[in-house]
Amino acid sequence: MIQPTTPQTNMPPYMQSDDRVVLFDGVCKLCNAWSKFLIKYDRRRQFKMASVQSPEGQAILTWFDMPLDRFDTMLYVEGEHAFEKSEAFLRIIAQFPPPWRYLKVFRILPRFLRDWGYDLIAQNRYSLFGKYDHCLLPTPDHNSRFLQGAQAPSIAKHTTHE
Repeated sequence: MIQPTTPQTNMPPYMQSDDRVVLFDGVCKLCNAWSKFLIKYDRRRQFKMASVQSPEGQAILTWFDMPLDRFDTMLYVEGEHAFEKSEAFLRIIAQFPPPWRYLKVFRILPRFLRDWGYDLIAQNRYSLFGKYDHCLLPTPDHNSRFLQGAQAPSIAKHTTHE
């Protein structure tokens, strides 16, 4: 889990205390397919999304002291805590209805092994699945599923790596 080293009373920029936000690479075709999967199967509308290239995504990455120019992981933010790689995927999928939630069985594998598999796909995702020339915008009917930059963020960097 990625969290600030000092206790914080404020939330990451653009987020409310009950928000669950998935940050994804907006030019990656695999990542876009993942966001479409979330929209389709998250019938309770519990997740919001933001591309890492968006102002909202960049502000959240800054808050967690994550790289702003290299996007090799999905980030799942719940409250003031962030999770990456396989842990992010498993935490998200565990909140889905069957049969999707059964994928959480992969939690029995050691994290280093799960993350190795995640990294293997992440490092080769553009060559395996392709890349868009620019970040795709949500369709109007999906706008509410994306984090919106309504309030001005107060961004403070935090040490975040375990």
